[in-house]
Amino acid sequence: MRIHLIAIGGSAMHNFALALKDSGHNVSGSDDQIFEPSRGRLEKAGLLPNSEGWHPENLTNKIDVVILGMHARKDNPELARARELGLSVQSYPEFLFNATKDKKRLVVGGSHGKTTITSMLLHVLSALGRNADYMVGAQLEGFDRMLELNKKNDLAVIEGDEYLSSPIDSRSKFLHYRPHIAIITGIAWDHINVFPTEESYLDTFRKFIETLEQGATLVYCCEDSQLLSLIKEASNKRPDIYCEPYFTPSSIPGNGSSVITYSDNTTAISKLVGAHNFQNLAGARAICKSLSISAEQFDKAIEGFTGAARRLEVAVERPQKKFTVFRDFAHAPSKLKATQSGVVGSFPERKVTAVFELHTFSSLNKEFLPQYSHSMDAVDKAIVFYDPKVVEHKRLPAISIQEVKDAFGREDLEVITSVDSLEKRLNAIPKENHCVLMMSSGRFGGAEIPQ
Repeated sequence: MRIHLIAIGGSAMHNFALALKDSGHNVSGSDDQIFEPSRGRLEKAGLLPNSEGWHPENLTNKIDVVILGMHARKDNPELARARELGLSVQSYPEFLFNATKDKKRLVVGGSHGKTTITSMLLHVLSALGRNADYMVGAQLEGFDRMLELNKKNDLAVIEGDEYLSSPIDSRSKFLHYRPHIAIITGIAWDHINVFPTEESYLDTFRKFIETLEQGATLVYCCEDSQLLSLIKEASNKRPDIYCEPYFTPSSIPGNGSSVITYSDNTTAISKLVGAHNFQNLAGARAICKSLSISAEQFDKAIEGFTGAARRLEVAVERPQKKFTVFRDFAHAPSKLKATQSGVVGSFPERKVTAVFELHTFSSLNKEFLPQYSHSMDAVDKAIVFYDPKVVEHKRLPAISIQEVKDAFGREDLEVITSVDSLEKRLNAIPKENHCVLMMSSGRFGGAEIPQ
């Protein structure tokens, strides 16, 4: 097919472009801004647009499918041209479903842990020599890209995001996938710009459960009260679905690894950090059972898993000084709590400084800020960074330093609003017997992490 991608420079979209070209399709694309690493990867593949910007004249009747990325706006001139020509315009989740509709689809959903669990599953499948199509939200060690589509594969493993599908499709991405096997890791209200109320957020997960294929398996964390309510509702509406619970295993931290004990009383060794990651292991283990992968096979295969990019990723490690810097994608209140608790619990002999960037639409929204109340209480020092220019760019009301302090409810919270001040504060963090936790879905304005 001849496929054109509007907003080709996005994290997911440029991976789609690379995978589609690798599958033999004729691929083109456009974007008004393309940054690294997307730019370099597209250029290497011969897919970098000749110039930035939107060029509706490049769209013709010869194009079979237009994939519309999130970065584009509703009034995008190329989108208008595609509609004028009557071309097939799809969001990438819609396209992904069409590409995998004849395969067994496994979808990982939930407010947190999606990327990590998807990564665990792909790691295990790879270790066992089982090929699968996949879509994952981070670059994984041993994988060339975040997306794979191959006609020979009979299984597709998809990270199921609840965010909207495209500028013209407000449905959650995971509502397109219609899984045969699914997991929901937990539910904690997020994305206030799409789900203005907590009930509207819960409702999209209700709809997700409704989309499961007949006789599907639904794995779920039974420690989440809101999720338990949805599972109870689903058992009445969809008696054909088999529901499989999982629990957070107990753990004993050791020197560089932990001993974890699952609910079936079997034990395993893990190099991962934090109870939330051990919970993710239990979820992945339960899913693998539905893929006829035994607990023993899973435990052996997962031993070498060290995590996905920016998911409690070790950025700096000085063992002799007992100094570690972690980078983490955490941005929702529940993930902040879990990530900090995990690091504190795994390094009880060290001090921990947590640095969080308010970067998403929700986190910079005055109405949502109170959701962060006491979400940074577990660590010794807590720092929040935000850039007022980003607030302005997102067309949100300005927020003050005091409003941020009040929202988090920690008297000694440090709030920083400039990159220079942030770098000075980071450099002042002790470099011995210390863990630093850098949490953001952004890049801290380009600030250098402490070395």
